[in-house]
Amino acid sequence: MSALREALRDLPDAVFADVLESEDAYLLVLDLPGVTADTLDVSVEGGRLVVEGQRAKDVPREFRYVREDRSVFLDVELPLPPDATGQGAEGTVDGGVLELRLPKASAAPSTTIPIDEG
Repeated sequence: MSALREALRDLPDAVFADVLESEDAYLLVLDLPGVTADTLDVSVEGGRLVVEGQRAKDVPREFRYVREDRSVFLDVELPLPPDATGQGAEGTVDGGVLELRLPKASAAPSTTIPIDEG
């Protein structure tokens, strides 16, 4: 978990993040202003959470950029907490806020392991 917290410190200044934890999952909340589901890709690769997002902007046809400081292009890899695998993860983005729910591996349904006499 500390690796994730350290990685979040390296996010661009325009991106704010919270990490919440319950008994069965983590909730990662990222402020990504202007990012929509169409301009966002999230995946898990090799124990790392890969987030790529870009701000969608509407520019009136009669204008062109003289200066552009509101660009948001995020391409980060964040380490998953040690007890999260990404399996069963769910995400939503609404109003530029991405919420990722990452179930803990230990939250898997309980299973009885049959034991036979030897």
